[in-house]
Amino acid sequence: MDLKDKIRNIKDFPQEGILFRDITTLLEDAQGLHEAIKMIEKELEGIDFDYVAGTESRGFIFGTPVAYNMNKGFIPVRKAGKLPGRTISKSYDLEYGKATIEIHEDALKKGDKVVFIDDLIATGGTARAACELMEEAGAKVVKSVFLIELEDLKGREELKKYNVSSIVKY
Repeated sequence: MDLKDKIRNIKDFPQEGILFRDITTLLEDAQGLHEAIKMIEKELEGIDFDYVAGTESRGFIFGTPVAYNMNKGFIPVRKAGKLPGRTISKSYDLEYGKATIEIHEDALKKGDKVVFIDDLIATGGTARAACELMEEAGAKVVKSVFLIELEDLKGREELKKYNVSSIVKY
């Protein structure tokens, strides 16, 4: 199955000149969603890891079923102020400002091995910040898997110190 056939292209969203890769059509298709999860899991064959982590919200969509299927815990990486309890955070630059992400300070410990999963790698800033945040908690990011990679935006360069793969490339 070619997952590109399940991903809708929307011109001029969120602004003129942008071609948005909309995964809601993939999520609505039971066979397509199942295949996407299987393809991500295939990328993890032979990888030794303890946890799956994903950023809200679409990293949760793909990361949680992978964690469940592979009998691993899931670490939610959330926007600032969304997690109860004590957190550690990482701020990073966006095209239009700054953003901050957080994890619980006790979510990971030294020596934990983590796989990071998200729906998309574009410029790579969010993914790099998430990986650095988990490393600051003491974990080692052993693999990052993205459903979609927008190759022209060169996000992989932001993650060159990590083992990165993607399923669908544009």
